[in-house]
Amino acid sequence: MSFDVPDDRRYLESHEWATTGGDAVRIGVSDFAQDELGDVVFVELPDVGDEVAAGESFGVVESIKAVSDLYAPVSGEVVAVNEALFDRPELVNEDPYGEGWMLEVAPAADGEADGLLDADEYDDQIA
Repeated sequence: MSFDVPDDRRYLESHEWATTGGDAVRIGVSDFAQDELGDVVFVELPDVGDEVAAGESFGVVESIKAVSDLYAPVSGEVVAVNEALFDRPELVNEDPYGEGWMLEVAPAADGEADGLLDADEYDDQIA
């Protein structure tokens, strides 16, 4: 099976993605992750103003199959949360790289996302 792996973002081995352009880093889960999870029924995210740390859990996604922690690809302050997911968690399944994004973080340090997997490395991991 082939999964969508856009090359305009970076990836964690735990299947979160991060955009790296602009002032804030947008974070979500990959197409592979949403497929593995099955139908997402609940998402727990931090509040705007909370701090997240790279490699640490920032929230939870619950599906009909499992409950999984979500891990931050960068450290910094949460500047936006996709509140649409609270009413429509299925957006994670329907559009993981678009309307299913989870949060935006103002990174504490420049270049922190540079150490994440690029699209080719992540594609190799899930192959």
